[in-house]
Amino acid sequence: MQLQGASVGPTILGVDVISVATLLAGVCAFMVLVAIYAVTTVRDPMTKRVRALNDRREQLKAGITASTAKRRAKLVKQNLTTDRIRNFLQSLKVLQDSQVKAAQIKLMQAGIRSKEYAVAVIFARMVLPVVFGGMMLYLVYGTDMFSDWSPLKAYGLVACSFIGAYKAPDLYLNNKITKRSDAIRKGLPDALDLLVICAEAGLTVDAAFNRVARELGRAYPELGDEFTLTAIELGFLSERRQAFENLAMRVKLDALKGVVTTMVQTEKYGTPLASALRVLSAEFRNERMMRAEEKAARLPAIMTIPLILFILPTLFVVILGPAACSISDAFSHGV
Repeated sequence: MQLQGASVGPTILGVDVISVATLLAGVCAFMVLVAIYAVTTVRDPMTKRVRALNDRREQLKAGITASTAKRRAKLVKQNLTTDRIRNFLQSLKVLQDSQVKAAQIKLMQAGIRSKEYAVAVIFARMVLPVVFGGMMLYLVYGTDMFSDWSPLKAYGLVACSFIGAYKAPDLYLNNKITKRSDAIRKGLPDALDLLVICAEAGLTVDAAFNRVARELGRAYPELGDEFTLTAIELGFLSERRQAFENLAMRVKLDALKGVVTTMVQTEKYGTPLASALRVLSAEFRNERMMRAEEKAARLPAIMTIPLILFILPTLFVVILGPAACSISDAFSHGV
């Protein structure tokens, strides 16, 4: 005679379905709480910057300049470090003016204003392969960590370590340049529309750039920074064309280069600025719409793998799970 114990819930492959469902419900509830926390505690990235600018303005109004002493000391220390690196590279005769200029342009395109970091980028290209490549070389050939690897695989690992360490600074800068260019590309049609409005209202070019930077600085901070700097350069440079060329050099974006060419031509030949900018704005909006349509057309192919891996198994569990539980209970009671 068998003793009747406590009732056992439905199982699938020996796993209690109720326990698994309880665990998944707890995980889902935790994720919902995390999502609510992330939404409610989102912070505006411009708040801290605006607060710092307001504090600095109040200090200048009150005549307080002592707070700049630490900043000045930091700049002096940074310049000393940069000078040491520069002298070290010049002693090795590996520092070329063309390399420094190319690194400075990349830094400007990445949004890093300090040109002193160009020497650090060149120094990192030289030091990182020695550090990481030498470490990998020791691990592969000086220890038994990769002794089971074939000679070709070991050599490939060492070579990839050297190449990756050498390309790491450029990859980092290229990533920042790409993200910054994409952010500027998104706000360029709106900026051109505002420039058209400012031009038709009778504002000068530098005043129009300053106004657009103030209006779009919160939505597109990268574009606002570039337009602000261009407005400042338009105010003090002897040649206004140089300010537009500097804008094209600081942003790696072909669309902005077209805008700069249009601005230079209007300054040179006196053509109407509003009509030219209106045409460019329409072209950029059409291009943005075509890019969105391209992404939408590519979406079904991209969603195929997540659909197969995540959505279909969940759907099968929801649809066939109760039936499987009922069949398993029927067989267990029948036995």
